[in-house]
Amino acid sequence: MDWKLERSVQRTESLELQGQEGILEDIGEDGLSESFQLLQIDVECDCPDREPLPTSSATWCSKNVQRKQRHWEKIVAAKKSKRKQEKERRKANRVENPGICPQHSKRFLRALTKEKLLEAKHSGPRLCIDLSMTHHMSKKELSRLAGQIRRLYGSNKKVDRPFWICLTGFMTDSPLYEECLRMNDGFSSYLLDVTEEDCFSLFPLETLVYLTPDSEHALQDVDLNKVYILGGLVDESIQKKVTFQKAQEYSVKTARLPIQEYMVRLQNGKNYHSEILAINQVFDILSTFLETHNWPEALKKGVSSGKGYVLRNSVER
Repeated sequence: MDWKLERSVQRTESLELQGQEGILEDIGEDGLSESFQLLQIDVECDCPDREPLPTSSATWCSKNVQRKQRHWEKIVAAKKSKRKQEKERRKANRVENPGICPQHSKRFLRALTKEKLLEAKHSGPRLCIDLSMTHHMSKKELSRLAGQIRRLYGSNKKVDRPFWICLTGFMTDSPLYEECLRMNDGFSSYLLDVTEEDCFSLFPLETLVYLTPDSEHALQDVDLNKVYILGGLVDESIQKKVTFQKAQEYSVKTARLPIQEYMVRLQNGKNYHSEILAINQVFDILSTFLETHNWPEALKKGVSSGKGYVLRNSVER
């Protein structure tokens, strides 16, 4: 008998559902049932302060993201305004000074520097750095020499008439080579010659002039047909006549910078006077003289006051 009662209950529920469906069918397209309207009102009353979410999640972002976005837009706008002002300033400058050439780009300047250096390889003065004596140097001295090579190369790129630089007696597996790679950015792409050969076997001996402070002959001029040699030696213990004796061993001409002819010793508390210069300082003197043909001006460029020498004319005044 229970199964009959259960079937009766199911039939009753089915009739109720059919009645509700009939009610929904009677509602028009624009109308809402009263019960549904009451339900909607109750939902809205439960959350009076909640803002409706946007329909698309792509348009929603946090306040922090919006703030960063506004900040970035201000930066971009400021950069555009600055570029526009700079462009107008350059335009006005060209109008006021029609004879001045426009500023060249970095790419153009690099190409110009490369062209000058390659031209010096064929027709310019030559300068060799003799690095065959570095095995006697300490780690600190090697670091100092690597820095001098960097400064020498940097100065050579800036001058109007560069030298062609050749690093001779330079072993690629030596501690100095590793130090140059560590300290000098882009060292492997420097526009210069690097060879393990000795400078005395690389060039004819009659074309070589070894620059050493121990020479008896003062350098008078820079001859484009000569190859000038600088001893790549940083010696804190100051072993005298090392480069001079090496030049004599190969019967090569020697010369010293004319410091004694154009400069005098300046009295100082330590009574220190030295004609021993770093290779980049010697290069600055040679390149300045090649440009000006004026020894006092060239020596002033490379001999610092710390060496204890000043120009003779400055003392007489």
